Amino acid sequence: MARAATTTDAFNAVAEPRRRQILEVLADGERPVSDIVASLGLAQPLVSKHLRVLREVGLVEVRDHGRQRMYRLDARPLKSIHDWVRNYERLWSERFDRLDGVLGELKALEDGDDGNDE
Repeated sequence: MARAATTTDAFNAVAEPRRRQILEVLADGERPVSDIVASLGLAQPLVSKHLRVLREVGLVEVRDHGRQRMYRLDARPLKSIHDWVRNYERLWSERFDRLDGVLGELKALEDGDDGNDE
């Protein structure tokens, strides 16, 4: 099956780690591309390329402010990812609850050891 283009939906767009990093920077508020470049230590053309993809899927909005282009996060397209991941939350919670139980048993065994090894 052919892979969907990264510009078709948020799932594909955020599959790229650098794009997720850009979203994390923008989660703190609107920024010019130069700030994003400085924050991530990436080349400006690479950041611009990723911003274009994020804009095309609606995760990033841009506005002109004098000579600068200001970028901001629009998290609405992330809702579909959140909804999908939420389906697995119960599974993760159950597994963490079981792990907590095992860790509690191990701690009880350890605490029950009276240290007579000396």
